[in-house]
Amino acid sequence: MSLLWQARFFTTVNHLRDLPKTQVPEIAFAGRSNAGKSTAINILCNQKKLAFASKTPGRTQHINYFSIGGAHVGQHRKDATRVDEIRALLVDLPGYGYAEVSGSAKHHWQELLGDYVQRREQLAALILIVDSRRPFTDLDIQMLEWFAPTGKPIHCILTKADKLNRNEQAHALRQAQTLLKSYVDEDGQAFPFTVQMFSALKRQGLEEADAKILALLNLHGATDMPDEAELTDEKKP
Repeated sequence: MSLLWQARFFTTVNHLRDLPKTQVPEIAFAGRSNAGKSTAINILCNQKKLAFASKTPGRTQHINYFSIGGAHVGQHRKDATRVDEIRALLVDLPGYGYAEVSGSAKHHWQELLGDYVQRREQLAALILIVDSRRPFTDLDIQMLEWFAPTGKPIHCILTKADKLNRNEQAHALRQAQTLLKSYVDEDGQAFPFTVQMFSALKRQGLEEADAKILALLNLHGATDMPDEAELTDEKKP
């Protein structure tokens, strides 16, 4: 089984000042509301309700942390000796781009997301969740441009691939690869951006995403993926 299956709720924060003082690597999941971020996190961690998917997309405005290692640590997160057992943290960022969120909430949200992805030293990489049918909206591009100057890796997961046929999937993947290759540093070198197709419903790309996330976190361990019967029965988008 994957080390990601050890994920447990750790803490939730709504202000940068409340971010955990841990020094372990973090990997953050970002994406537009309704792109399938919560579903992707849950199936990767083999849990039904680890990441919360609100019935009203865009209403979840907190940064939620999940620990890898020390399964009991979520209940004792202020105990430094137990926090030391954590090997890494998965970070579920608020979904962005939902029209019904108030203006003041959007402003706070934008500042929180931008400051976190640009300044968090512990952040090792970003997983950008993008609906393969509507790739790279203006807000997805904004997230890319916030994060690119850090020089850290981005791995884009193009979700809901089961909604596309093979030709459409290939086209979406090529488009994404072309866009990501257009981001270069001052020396003209491409940023470490990668992309893959993914379907929670069909389990497409599950092993690839699992291996990539563990590699970005520099975690080494069992990564054998489950049989169909072992997977959660979470409702897929």
